[in-house]
Amino acid sequence: MKRKLLVLWLYIAVVSTTYAKNGSIKGIVKTSDGFPAEFVNILLKGTSSGTVTNKAGEYVFDEVKPGTYTLLVSFIGMNSQSTRIMVKSGEMTTVPTITLEENANQLNEIVISDKRDINAGTSDYVSKMPLRNLENPQVYNTVSADLLKQQAITGFDDALKNVPGIYKLWESTGRGSGDGSSYYSLRGFEAQATMVNGLPGLTNGSLDPANIERIEVIKGPSSTLFGSSLISYGGLINTITKKPYEGFGGEINYLAGSFGLNRVTADINAPISEGMNMRINTAYHTENSFQDAGFKKSVFVAPSFSYQANDRLSFLVNTEFLQEEKTNQTMLFLGRNVPLQFNNLEALNYNNKLSLTSNDLSMKNPRFILQGQMNYKLSNQWTSQTVISRGISKSDGYYSYLYDNQNGNGDFSLYTSKQLAQTNTSDIQQNFIGDFKLGNYRNRLVLGMDYYTRNLIDNSTGYAWIHNVTPQGEINYVNYAGETVAPRYLTRPSVDNVLASSSRNNTNTQNDQFSVYASDVINLTPQLIAMASLRFDYFNSRGDITSDEDDFDQTAFSPKFGLIYQPIKDKISVFANYMNGFQNVAPRQVADADGNNPSVKAFEPEHANQFEAGLKTNLFTEKLNATISYYDIIVDNLVTADPNNINNSLQGGKMQSRGIEFDIQAKPVKGLSLIAGYSYNDSEVLEGDESNLWLQEGRRPTQAGPKYLFNAWATYTLTQGIAKGLGFSFGGNYNSELAIMDNPVTGEFMLPSYTILNAAVNYGTPKFRIAININNVTDKEYYTGYSTINPQKPRNVVASFTYAF
Repeated sequence: MKRKLLVLWLYIAVVSTTYAKNGSIKGIVKTSDGFPAEFVNILLKGTSSGTVTNKAGEYVFDEVKPGTYTLLVSFIGMNSQSTRIMVKSGEMTTVPTITLEENANQLNEIVISDKRDINAGTSDYVSKMPLRNLENPQVYNTVSADLLKQQAITGFDDALKNVPGIYKLWESTGRGSGDGSSYYSLRGFEAQATMVNGLPGLTNGSLDPANIERIEVIKGPSSTLFGSSLISYGGLINTITKKPYEGFGGEINYLAGSFGLNRVTADINAPISEGMNMRINTAYHTENSFQDAGFKKSVFVAPSFSYQANDRLSFLVNTEFLQEEKTNQTMLFLGRNVPLQFNNLEALNYNNKLSLTSNDLSMKNPRFILQGQMNYKLSNQWTSQTVISRGISKSDGYYSYLYDNQNGNGDFSLYTSKQLAQTNTSDIQQNFIGDFKLGNYRNRLVLGMDYYTRNLIDNSTGYAWIHNVTPQGEINYVNYAGETVAPRYLTRPSVDNVLASSSRNNTNTQNDQFSVYASDVINLTPQLIAMASLRFDYFNSRGDITSDEDDFDQTAFSPKFGLIYQPIKDKISVFANYMNGFQNVAPRQVADADGNNPSVKAFEPEHANQFEAGLKTNLFTEKLNATISYYDIIVDNLVTADPNNINNSLQGGKMQSRGIEFDIQAKPVKGLSLIAGYSYNDSEVLEGDESNLWLQEGRRPTQAGPKYLFNAWATYTLTQGIAKGLGFSFGGNYNSELAIMDNPVTGEFMLPSYTILNAAVNYGTPKFRIAININNVTDKEYYTGYSTINPQKPRNVVASFTYAF
């Protein structure tokens, strides 16, 4: 492997020398009446390079790699204008004057085309159409690839620490029952990272960040545009992947760090032929646990292809292949039936250097994603977008968990299952996206149809008891009958022997969802914008595809409305929205009041309704971008167990989640960049069942996470002098205390609040970058949880080196 990497490194170093001398670009933009066009945004398509014209309408790009580029100028109310240019080594390319269709009085509606920050930028995914954040009544936050690089992020979970209002509840287990990836709390509701480029992107394990262009966390129930099968009432996590661009370029990155971290990534883009480009992102990752056992190793490859057939027709293909093997991260499951043995961390006295498991009991979680997209420009006002997606994620190996025995002996039972499961997903979407005027009113409209299917095949074993172990690592083999059995060891032969008598699942389920939706954004005036959206869903479930007895279907409507008013055009937006989400409920058992005549009943879908209002800004020429919002989400029609009849289920539970979120991105002086976020969440079960651990009336649900969250990150880079390129970064996260268990039966277990600080120093030039990151600077011992106790990393150091070509 090392020899192959060395050969690859030398090859790229030799090839890149022919591109070593960069060129530059200059040009002028004018309005249709001949005036210089000031503050127009110019983008080199397919790159992160963007600039703004000055008062004379002039723009300049320095240090541009030789190659062919498309220069893009885009304004609201007109078609994007593009110009093909050729940049030669060491030469200045002068672009012919670009004349806009608008006159000087129409330049208020500028589309920001670069990727500097989301609050000033445009997303094609949040509303399924190109829409600026200041025109969008929905709140969303973005984590960019540049931020991932600054923080030396090697895992998806760490990337989300930059988003206000999100908290990791549960580690990735890798198990194959459809919930093997990490769980997060988002606006008070559990959520998983399930979307890639707005399409299904499930995994049973971890997500590799090597192919991430940015992460969009879209807040609030969003079923109207994204359906219900894969998203949360609190929102959704959408990963945007890197796409091919014109020209040759890329970079290689190596990271080494604490606990045996070794990670090599490569990002290579190259032209194939006229109009066709290819990009490959790849990563090789190995890492041990900070505990006495535990590891992760993975190989990731993500080829993508783009083809511009002509001015109207284009194609894009994205693929991802991941081979991953790892052990379960330690989680101690608290008991749920009788009073807790431990009520706090002091009583637990856990030695968090112990994993209480074995490297021999590992899990493989291979993953494959294929996405294809065809865009066809039907006219100057309408575009057809056809997308298909196919995904396969597997679980193959051993899943172990530790469950509190609640027997007064202070120990946990270790259970193990041998997982063998596969989830297959397919999705087909057809969207028609329009930008046109009806009278004096501009309309941006998306009309869509969506078919999604998910098939889960599970042949995993049941769970077998291996032994008991205390939080200090003392093992005994006393089973529930009080008998001492022969020792069982945490090796594959020993565990296989125990599992030999365990039965296997024989599950083959399929869910289908057919949907149609429409969303219209109307400019009532230049400063007043309204959004109206509606979705119709038909959901069909086959609990066992070999039988019709457990089949059921449901229909649901999901509306969405929003209003934007800009008191200062393109600088301040006041917004409000109503959003709806829903989830289909599988049939449950019902019975008479005396428990007789049991039968199965299909319940109505659950529904979530959100009302939200807030403020968005883009001030001082994109130097201060902020979003502040207040939301109130009520979920009703929740199905609960009947507290007076164990054979019956009731529909009528209700839950409320409301809170405040604040997100700021600022560039107050040259070289200084700041991001910060704050969230407060107040969640309560309004109507529930006191015997239900997850839905107890009058209590804060465990899935809601901490009430208070705060994140910050500041970077300062010297821009002149002998130390030009030297940068310093500092930031961290604060999480308030969290009750991971709180009910009359068990009592309360509270995880204390904590503050984690991180720092970095780096030095960079256009060709290379070196950095050292220190995470958890103060070596804080801390835990997360979701009725579980999950130990987190102590202080660790990551050194990285990047070479660009």
